[in-house]
Amino acid sequence: MNYDRFINQRVKNMPKSGIRRFFDIASELDDCISLGVGEPDFVTPWEIRDAAIKSIQAGRTQYTSNAGLPSLREEIALYLSGRFSLSYDPADEIIVTIGASEAIDLAMRTVVSEGDEVLIPSPSYVSYAPSVLLSGGVPVAVDTRAEDGFKLTPELIEGAVTPRTKAIIMAYPNNPTGAIMTEKELSEIVPVLIKHDLIVVSDEIYAELTYTKERHCSIASLDNMRERTILVNGFSKAFAMTGWRLGYVAAPAEIISQMYKIHQYTIMCAATCSQAGGEAALRLGREDNYSMVEDMRASYDVRRRYLTAELNRMGLTCFKPLGAFYVFPSVKSTGMTGDEFAEKLLYSKHVAVVPGSAFGESGKYFVRCSYATKLSALKEAVKRIAEFLGETAR
Repeated sequence: MNYDRFINQRVKNMPKSGIRRFFDIASELDDCISLGVGEPDFVTPWEIRDAAIKSIQAGRTQYTSNAGLPSLREEIALYLSGRFSLSYDPADEIIVTIGASEAIDLAMRTVVSEGDEVLIPSPSYVSYAPSVLLSGGVPVAVDTRAEDGFKLTPELIEGAVTPRTKAIIMAYPNNPTGAIMTEKELSEIVPVLIKHDLIVVSDEIYAELTYTKERHCSIASLDNMRERTILVNGFSKAFAMTGWRLGYVAAPAEIISQMYKIHQYTIMCAATCSQAGGEAALRLGREDNYSMVEDMRASYDVRRRYLTAELNRMGLTCFKPLGAFYVFPSVKSTGMTGDEFAEKLLYSKHVAVVPGSAFGESGKYFVRCSYATKLSALKEAVKRIAEFLGETAR
């Protein structure tokens, strides 16, 4: 049977995730150290797990309201207000989603019409461009540079905007580069965004993982930006809850009401026990001033400084990441592309990294290394990478 005529061409032409390919190979190799998948190595704190268990034991196994438990949405609103000076009405400006990934998909399907262009800073998370394509839009890469800290600038945005541009995805702290944008840097691009009447989809999943004294600034908190910002966040990174698949989106009621319709028909609601865990995470965080988050961040910071220093010492030029839990070294000095480097390193030394090309063409000569793994494993990985460089240099 010829299935080609049944398959949506947008799906057929879409490549598989470059991240998962290397992760799947690594899982089949003995003694492999994976610096590939961006997942906290911490177990979800017990208090959060216990809240979910008690929810199940109490028989709370039915659907929640489509938008999520009202009590969870209230906690999300309190969190956004207390941590980032953002004000959202939990009744009609917040939807609880199946991870931040669903929130991104909802945003794209809500605001992108056929042929609309969406600006995406590159290198960027692998799902942004496919989400735009599946919505009928056109993803437009805006190449950022290591020498500029992988930041967006007014000039970069101006150079990419056309009459077809409708939206821009802001992804800071950034995956894969670890770049951040300060309040001052964000304020510099605001006039350009307003001038061209762009909707901003701000993915702030790594908001709690910023390693500067200045706390993460959401672009939605700046003057005249709340009305044109769709804020995406979740529990996976800050609370070590990746497998719980729990996220949320916050935006003006006029946008949320349209996103809500898609969410109703495709998802219904997030898992009830996951929502109970998320509520506990935010409530406990408020009570202990988010010390659980601070402790995890402090551990990541030690690993961040170690891995960055070691990669630079080996000659793999590495921008100093200031957010998330990734480093993004250039491997151009080896004479290899990121794909060649990653594949040879994986098979010869059993260390898995992700080729930068998975995050866009501008990442061709880079690889992404996640330091969300034990320091002892990072030290062994560094040793093997150094051996690999020594052998390939001969």
